Amino acid sequence: MTDRLRDSYDVVVIGGGAAGLNGALMLARARRSVVVVDSGAPRNAPAGGVHGLLGREGVSPAELTKRGRAEVRAYGGHVVSGEVDAVTGVDGRFDVALTDGRTVRARRLLVTTGLVDELPNVPGLRARWGRDVLHCPYCHGWEVRDLAIGVLGGGPRSVHQALLLRQWSDNVTFFAHTLSPTAEDAERLAARGVRVSAGEVSSLDVVDDRLVGVRLGDGTSVRIDALAVSPRMVARAGFLSGLGLRTVEHPSGAGEYIPSEPGGGTGIPGVWVAGNVTDPTAQVGAAAAAGATAAIRIDGDLTDEATRAAVAAHRDPFSAANEARVCELVLGNRRHGL
Repeated sequence: MTDRLRDSYDVVVIGGGAAGLNGALMLARARRSVVVVDSGAPRNAPAGGVHGLLGREGVSPAELTKRGRAEVRAYGGHVVSGEVDAVTGVDGRFDVALTDGRTVRARRLLVTTGLVDELPNVPGLRARWGRDVLHCPYCHGWEVRDLAIGVLGGGPRSVHQALLLRQWSDNVTFFAHTLSPTAEDAERLAARGVRVSAGEVSSLDVVDDRLVGVRLGDGTSVRIDALAVSPRMVARAGFLSGLGLRTVEHPSGAGEYIPSEPGGGTGIPGVWVAGNVTDPTAQVGAAAAAGATAAIRIDGDLTDEATRAAVAAHRDPFSAANEARVCELVLGNRRHGL
């Protein structure tokens, strides 16, 4: 089910994952007119289940999205399929253009488009991604406990990843690949019982649709059941360039993100961000919480705007302009049927 996109809303939420849907839910419950524009390409789609989410442990990403959309709609919010191409405008008057030619106006924006995982250049990784090729111990560690786990060196967090995974298995191998550990890191790995394998990984060994090992450049095959990688995480935010918002390198060196203030403010009046687009390592629960927090800030901002207009009208009750502005800001939700 997809709602019809109206001409304007109090808030347009760009991205329909946990952050976006939870933000939209809060806004709809606050009687704001809100629409979620979602491209339908969630980062966690390949995963078998969502973990670390109280009350929904193990739920499939598709089921969580389905429930979230239904909850938003139950309070009068809209969810539409589409991909945003560009955003222009200034505080309180944003024009959101979709790639299919549709446009919508927003008084406020909540951007929750997440990120793209750029995987290391090893044949076969993408096909196994989210299954037996993983990146987050807290998302997938339990599922690979006590198995033979490999860690592909290359990213700035690779050694740390190997040390973390030692908690889930005593059979962990660090494949140096393109990142030979420093002497200090080698000592840390050895102290924790993590083996180090030199040489680059050239491919994966897969039998009956199951990862069984990695093959090194010299032809050697090393048996493993799961492989952890450190992808470069890049925020999906190119459509914000018209507002002067661009991604920057994350302090961890793990990729690019949109910096934000506590609560999701971007420094651009009227624009908030939440979830992986600004916090690359946030799990589903944290992203959902950030979406709710940003929504509360947005509602407060809209309330402040309406209050300023009401005060101006109260001081000058005979001003038609003031009266019209109060109707627009205070009663706007009613025009959307909320």
